[in-house]
Amino acid sequence: MPFTPSFLLFISSASETSVASFIYRRKLTIEWGQCDPAGIVFNSRFFEIFDASTWQMFEAALGVKPHELANAFGIIGIPLVDASANFLRPIRFGDVVDMISRVSEFRRSSFDVEHRLSVDGELAVEGSETRVWASRSKDNPERIGGTAIPDDVIARFGPA
Repeated sequence: MPFTPSFLLFISSASETSVASFIYRRKLTIEWGQCDPAGIVFNSRFFEIFDASTWQMFEAALGVKPHELANAFGIIGIPLVDASANFLRPIRFGDVVDMISRVSEFRRSSFDVEHRLSVDGELAVEGSETRVWASRSKDNPERIGGTAIPDDVIARFGPA
């Protein structure tokens, strides 16, 4: 099955307040190399899947390829500082997975990403990541730290 990412701007209303959130969707087919000998996806491989989806989501939202993100925004990247997953049911070799990713919260220099993977409409894995909008220190280029996420970047994802 070909890789077919898509994205939506999801709008919901609660108490007369509209909340918009950029939702990134993609389908993927589980390959043998992602699985253990029993044909079940090895848990650590989900973190690779989360990582790939985050970078693809940023490309879809910002219109900048992942390897060009640093030059476009004057950062070194969006390194991962925390990750977790909740495994609800096994995903197996050959399964077609529907994946949804979104930024759930932006802070000054960090943000949280949520991932949901479903097979045949049934939620199988939930994951989360915390990442930092990172740059080199102007005073000491050997130091790397969080820097303020530009308002125009946050605006491309809509209010979380």
